[in-house]
Amino acid sequence: MRKLIFLFLLISLFAFQNSNAQQWGLYTLYGPMNNTKVYLVDTADTPVTYKTWTLTGSNGYSCYMIPGDTLVRSVAYSGFSISGGAAHCGKVQKVTWGGTIAWDFTYSSSTYGSHHDFCPLPNGNVLLISFDVKTAADATQAGCSSSTSLLSEKIVEIHPTGATTGTIVWEWKLWDHLCQNNNSAKDNYVTSIVNNPQLMNINYGSGSDRWHMNGIDYNAELDQIVVSMHNVNELYVIDHSTTTAQAATHTGGNSGKGGDFLYRWGNPAAYGGTGTANFNVIHDAHWTSATYTPCPNCIAAYNNKGGTSSKTAIDIVTPPMNGSSYTSVAGSPATYTKRQATTFAASNQGGSEQFPNGNMLICNPGGSIYEVNAAGTSLWTKSASAAQAHRYTKCFIRGPIASATVSATTVCAGNPLTLGSSANSVTETSTNYTYEWTSIPAGFTSTTQNPTLNPTQSSTYKVIITNTLVGCSDTATVAVTVNPTPTIPTITLNGETLNSSTATQYQWYLNGNIIANANSQNYTPTESGSYQVEITDNNGCTSISQAFAYSNVSINSIADNKTIIYPNPTTGIINITNELCESNNFEVTIYNTYGHSILSYKNANSIDISKFNNGIYYMIVKLCNNKIITKKINLLK
Repeated sequence: MRKLIFLFLLISLFAFQNSNAQQWGLYTLYGPMNNTKVYLVDTADTPVTYKTWTLTGSNGYSCYMIPGDTLVRSVAYSGFSISGGAAHCGKVQKVTWGGTIAWDFTYSSSTYGSHHDFCPLPNGNVLLISFDVKTAADATQAGCSSSTSLLSEKIVEIHPTGATTGTIVWEWKLWDHLCQNNNSAKDNYVTSIVNNPQLMNINYGSGSDRWHMNGIDYNAELDQIVVSMHNVNELYVIDHSTTTAQAATHTGGNSGKGGDFLYRWGNPAAYGGTGTANFNVIHDAHWTSATYTPCPNCIAAYNNKGGTSSKTAIDIVTPPMNGSSYTSVAGSPATYTKRQATTFAASNQGGSEQFPNGNMLICNPGGSIYEVNAAGTSLWTKSASAAQAHRYTKCFIRGPIASATVSATTVCAGNPLTLGSSANSVTETSTNYTYEWTSIPAGFTSTTQNPTLNPTQSSTYKVIITNTLVGCSDTATVAVTVNPTPTIPTITLNGETLNSSTATQYQWYLNGNIIANANSQNYTPTESGSYQVEITDNNGCTSISQAFAYSNVSINSIADNKTIIYPNPTTGIINITNELCESNNFEVTIYNTYGHSILSYKNANSIDISKFNNGIYYMIVKLCNNKIITKKINLLK
């Protein structure tokens, strides 16, 4: 879970076989400090440099690749003004594959300044380690036993807002989580240091730079941060789910402990405990991934001089976790879970990275980066001096970045929409993409880039885009909310007025044509014909009624001199005399007041409706010349 924890969530595992043993991944990234070049090395080829960035400003402590083929690096800012034994940076940059500096953010002043490591986050923000300068008066009031200015530490999360600007969206300060038993009249006083391991003893160590944070990593699943502090020789876990206000207190967040340490390990003396210190100069605290088989979801750190015979070792500890909580803040376990020994002693700096197949990448700042398997056998070496290096798979570097769109995120059931997809592979000079669409719930598939469909239920649509020339894929999704079609409206007759069932909006039609300005729930017809109402609900979805036959001609009137309908009222029998059409070629249909057809005859001179209930009915006579006559019938049995 080395910095970009989502590295293992976004890409499939890739390994290749060389003549000696199985390595993991393909490309190794490193940027020597005080150098303007950053290198991406192809580990399968000798190795050779696959990509070099030559940039303005010297590299700081670390650099990373993030999705989108973007390099993120710390930069040694020339205006850094804080004196302290640290790898000063003061600036962080995002650099495109082509070398353009897309973001150039400075975080440095007389009272703060980023230094050592940083951590890119899945949301595009970055976590910076920063000095937090305190005066001698501040230190004395905080319970420091000596009157000296202090380089306290803080962590800030920066959200990029422009080419050179950013906003602090989250902040944690060590100064808010101190304790001391030196002076009961001062801040942070506790009667027992050992009973408060969730706090830092301000009087452990000496000098101004007594903490010296140097490594940081983020666990997205836990929403927690781990950091390492050189001069305390411990690693610490902090809750990132808090607000900035909660991070300054001892309550809040997923843990309920605010910004206090959730877990610490490595040097019991730092909190007044007993036991042997594990670390002799610590760097590069980070989580291992859930797929690192020797110790999944553990915490690893670089032990500069704490290994056998004062050699460097990579120590990995299994924290006492219960879900996302820790059963013990300190003291557990008594020793490391796994140790990878080395043959060198790095007095300062250094880092490691653990891979799913059990291999490990180790940086010897004295001049090499190398990969070993779980048994410690060296598989690959590069002569280079760097504090950190990071390994990426072929598809992480060369794979497409997929995106998905939709013509409308909310539609009415059955309405058409178009899905869209595209991919970008900035590292590749030629591409050939294939597309595979599916849906959740299942039911939709397509292999076209931009398919059109008529959804009937809310769904998430997923597209897998594959660059067949390099054999790498990426996935993108888009969600669509489908609102149901409203219940079909009904029309009833109240006197001479047509009434629609209740809806949000209405539109009346006559013989299939819109009636202008007929937008009320009720409509009074001005002529005979077939009426319908279309309703619209709160979601903008529509439904239209069945046709309703209406006549405003009296039953006693004669349509013309050739057609007579009688009697009215009737007890059931209706007679029709028609002299207009030869051979009596006409059609008769009877409708109820809901506009529903209940009887239909052809060339019938006598019709019996006595089986129906008393009430009003409508007769439509279609003559041979296509003339339509509508009559209202009153049935009284």
